[in-house]
Amino acid sequence: MTKFLHTMIRVRDPKATVAFFELFGVHEIRRFDSEKGRFTLIFLAAPGQEGVAEIELTHNWDPEEYTGGRNFGHLAFQVDDIYATCQRLHDAGVVINRPPRDGHMAFVRSPDGISIELLQDGRLEPAEPWASTANTGEW
Repeated sequence: MTKFLHTMIRVRDPKATVAFFELFGVHEIRRFDSEKGRFTLIFLAAPGQEGVAEIELTHNWDPEEYTGGRNFGHLAFQVDDIYATCQRLHDAGVVINRPPRDGHMAFVRSPDGISIELLQDGRLEPAEPWASTANTGEW
């Protein structure tokens, strides 16, 4: 089973962006600040849609200009078995840009270059060949 989780966009002004989405009746449901990574994640959802279809706003603390669609980050899907999902995609010729080395997260790209995040519900033990696979691209 696959479950759509969220769409991520990068934002320069989190306060203005949250206010914009609130005009549509979408509200902040959780926030995470990473001092080490120098970013804030803000998750928004419409009432009753929490955990079903969310928007993830990513605010990188260091100023950056987003060109060429870079402000659109990725789509995210929860999968039952990240290793089996990645193997099925790999067998179909899909490049695994960020292998699931940690048993939790992987990234692939659609034929149009859209980044897709795959998230394991929980975390599986590291397993070969994924555990030793080097990153093959940028996600």
